[in-house]
Order: sequence, then C-alpha cells, then structure tokens
Amino acid sequence: MNWQTQRRWEEVNEGDPLNPVPFPLTVYRLVMAAGANRDFNAIHHNTEHAQSTGAPEMYANVMLLQGMWERAIREYIGTAGVLHAIRGFRMKSFNTAGDTVTVRGQVERKWIDDSADAAHRHRLDLRLWSENRHGVSVGPGLAVVSLPR
Repeated sequence: MNWQTQRRWEEVNEGDPLNPVPFPLTVYRLVMAAGANRDFNAIHHNTEHAQSTGAPEMYANVMLLQGMWERAIREYIGTAGVLHAIRGFRMKSFNTAGDTVTVRGQVERKWIDDSADAAHRHRLDLRLWSENRHGVSVGPGLAVVSLPR
C-alpha cells in the first residue's frame, strides 16, 4: 500500500498481513537518528564505544525502532487512520549497523469501540514485531488503530 491509498475498515479481515517494511541500518541512518532524537549516547553511533559495553556493534535506539513500527502502521492504515496506542514494545536483541530490520505484522482483531466517538470507533488490533538476521528483535507488541468506514 502506498500513502496515497486509504484503507477502509470494511476492507480488513482478521489475519490479514501487513506488508513487510524493511529498514537497512547503515551507519548514516544510525547517526542521523541519534541526532534527530537527541540520543547522543555513543553506543548508537560509535562502534568502539558500543563494543566496550558488550554490544557487538553500534545499534539502533528505541526511538528509531518505534519510528519503524509507526511507519509500518501508517503505511497500513493510511493518512486518515488513527494510531491510538502501542503496547508491548520490547527490545529483545541488538539491531546493529549492517543489519536490515523488517517490521512485520497482521490484523489480530477487528472490533467496534462503543465508548469512542463515531469517527474513531472502528478499531483494529495489529500484532507487530521486528526481525533481523537473528530472528525477532523487537516485540511482539500490539498497536490499536482506527480506520474510516
């Protein structure tokens, strides 16, 4: 799905997969992310320092990894969809320079939230996780979103 296409609640079924979204972790990307979110801890942009702490290489910080999830969610729900919550986000292993992190997911639940306003009651629970060459590195977690009808 591209950002120009809007997904509608009626078009979605439980079990539908999200398109995988790959993110190559170059040194450039890690340095830019650390600067953008002002996480200047050297473990995120300096190999020697990261290795001195026991990490195999410089690695992605939480904000970058959460941003990857949000990008995958946004590509699925479109610009009129609303992200209400992310739960269960947990880093399990390092996502290091040279890795490609791929965000994957599927629709776990399709439901109506009667307590929400009319524009936001058509909800989905999206099960999400990130994988690198070693397996699942983040998650699994859950995103609660709403879609237009």
